[in-house]
Amino acid sequence: MKFTKMHGIGNDYIYVNGMSEDVCYDEEYIQKISDRHTGIGSDGMIVILDSEHCDFKMRMFNKDGSEGKMCGNGIRCFAKFVYDHGLTNKDQITVETLGGNKIVYLHIVNGEVISAKVDMGQPIFECAKIPVAVEHMQMIDAPLTIHDHTYQVTCLSMGNPHCVIFVNDVMSMDLDKIGPYFEHSHYFPESVNTEFVEMIDEDTIRMRVWERGSKETQACGTGACASAVAAMLLSHCKRKLTVQLLGGDLEIEWAEDNHVYMSGPAVSVYHGEID
Repeated sequence: MKFTKMHGIGNDYIYVNGMSEDVCYDEEYIQKISDRHTGIGSDGMIVILDSEHCDFKMRMFNKDGSEGKMCGNGIRCFAKFVYDHGLTNKDQITVETLGGNKIVYLHIVNGEVISAKVDMGQPIFECAKIPVAVEHMQMIDAPLTIHDHTYQVTCLSMGNPHCVIFVNDVMSMDLDKIGPYFEHSHYFPESVNTEFVEMIDEDTIRMRVWERGSKETQACGTGACASAVAAMLLSHCKRKLTVQLLGGDLEIEWAEDNHVYMSGPAVSVYHGEID
């Protein structure tokens, strides 16, 4: 199986053209190739497929083999893959995902995609649709007790479920300890991505993320969008800001059309072939 290793600000995936390659979707196989010691090493696998409704279809799998709905960093690299591999000559494509259809605007320099802007759609705050198993209609700066500790959380969906928590010092957080409590909490029947966010100024936030199925990652595009929206919703900052992640920065705008737009780089690391 031919593949390309790619990353968006450190959020790395194994990309496979499912239209020409025989792809194995077995969970143990995805875990094996994603292992950073004995495999290729990645946060999971993303497959490029035909779509009946869009230019392409994206299937995204976490490093534990579970299928995710959407990946913001992954879809930028997805767009780079299809353009750089000659699967399209468009500078704007539509991509079908389990988190909804997305529009991606490609930034092309000397015939190569170096970055992209993604229309991530509208944030969803209704608990039943995220989903969050609570009686409230919404959870915006609301108390939630996880493993005997009460946090002020803002829950929303950006194509997949997110729980955003503002803290004073994000770098001091022990995510390896805290993250699993949220990921496996009964409050989140489809599990959840948990973002811990520190306000830097009205234009900038700093974020770390515990992703369901992948543990802490260098970056999470949908998580950056969710964190930015939460910050804007709570009047901590402007409607366009920079999100600083471990792997780099993303630019997020919550526009007047209620859509969230994410801009950031896309990088190819290397190509290879595995049995």
